[in-house]
Amino acid sequence: MNSVLAASSTDLDFSLAQQLTVIALCALTAFISHMALAVFNDGVRPFMLDFIQGRSTRNATTAVSFGLSAGFIFGLGAPMALSTGVLNPWLVFLPTDILGILSPKKWIAPLLGGAWGAVVVFGLNGANSLAHDLPVDFLTALQQMSTPILFLFTLFPVLAITKQFGRLRGGVAAVVELALVVMTMKVWPDVFPGSIAMAVGVLTLIGFAVKKDLTQRKLERAEAAKAVAAEAVAASELLSDEKAAKASGKNGAADGANDADDPMASLFSASALRLRRYLPLFMLLGAGVCVLAQAHVFGGGEATSFLIAKGDYSEAAQVDFYRAFGFVPLIATTALASGAYGIAGFTFVYPIGYLMPNPFLAAVVGAAVFAVEVLALSAIGRVLGKLPSVRDSSEHLRSAIGDALGLAILFGSLMAANVMGGGLGILIVGGLYLLNESMGRPVVRMAAAPAAVIVGGVLLNILYWLDLFTPIKG
Repeated sequence: MNSVLAASSTDLDFSLAQQLTVIALCALTAFISHMALAVFNDGVRPFMLDFIQGRSTRNATTAVSFGLSAGFIFGLGAPMALSTGVLNPWLVFLPTDILGILSPKKWIAPLLGGAWGAVVVFGLNGANSLAHDLPVDFLTALQQMSTPILFLFTLFPVLAITKQFGRLRGGVAAVVELALVVMTMKVWPDVFPGSIAMAVGVLTLIGFAVKKDLTQRKLERAEAAKAVAAEAVAASELLSDEKAAKASGKNGAADGANDADDPMASLFSASALRLRRYLPLFMLLGAGVCVLAQAHVFGGGEATSFLIAKGDYSEAAQVDFYRAFGFVPLIATTALASGAYGIAGFTFVYPIGYLMPNPFLAAVVGAAVFAVEVLALSAIGRVLGKLPSVRDSSEHLRSAIGDALGLAILFGSLMAANVMGGGLGILIVGGLYLLNESMGRPVVRMAAAPAAVIVGGVLLNILYWLDLFTPIKG
């Protein structure tokens, strides 16, 4: 696994069908963003309710979207695409979030989105070729991130279990995952070593959470039954049967009134109804995303991009499938609260697309998946309301994914710096990362290290042209 991309090409030369798919999908996602029906950035989605209800202007919402997305676009999306030869959602969907919200007219939004898609499919390959011809090839050096990302990403279920259920269960999960990784490397050397370990880890976390919720609900029902019995005894001693019946009727009416007056339930219902009205548009979106994933020029995450580049599509599907469990509760609750869905839905269309045999079947299945997701939003929200530990597990999963990838990307970026320029490369890249931290992170932490590699690579090339640096051979 030390040479994950050794036999693969990082060329961003797309076929005509792939070019048209990217351009059309970018046009569609910009249009949907303009309509405030969906955005990709989870941080932007909560702001969409004010925009939908007219309490926030288009320019103000655009500023929020740009501020929350720019670092990921240029610091993570572009470097990952250039180093792997595989597109990613930060590069494809975050800009269309911004362009769609920015567009003053409905018909302009798809034009802007399509223009961005053209920049992606026609412009990246030129930048890629230019960078590979430089004396210090920082794009090839960025491929050093692949091994730390793939292997450290495997640990995210362990981190989530430890955070939610304590050190003992986390320690046991870590031992089990390590044993599974070693066994996979020994018995199935052609399989991504972390695939089985991640599956067991995620299922274990969900199992712990469901068991805790079921146990808690059982205790609550028992306590409620005791309380009802005690109240019945007290009522029988103090009231006549007629008065007790009247009191019961009044309480039932009051409870029904409280349910009807619940503002959150009313908001969730209105949001779900709004999204269902545009079901055909969401089905078209699901078809487009699934077709793009089926083309195998797109990866839904950091680890997935390297696996797609290597040609390990089944392993990539597993990784994105497990990852989706950390985002279903977040996407469902923010969609119901804001009235804006996720551009990739619950992201299950990613792994499904990787495994589809042809784009026509991918389009049909992707449309069906989005239809089911949108129609089931209200039910999913109700289920999550009854499973607080499962909701907490999703929070811990997302946090654990961030922790694991943060370390992996930083470590991989320093490895890339060492390949580019040895100690001087590490000094420049590590120094830029630390400077970003000390300045309050103007570039988000996840994107700061890859961005530092690109800036460091440019600086090392300038030093070479000034005859102040000699590139490291090999």
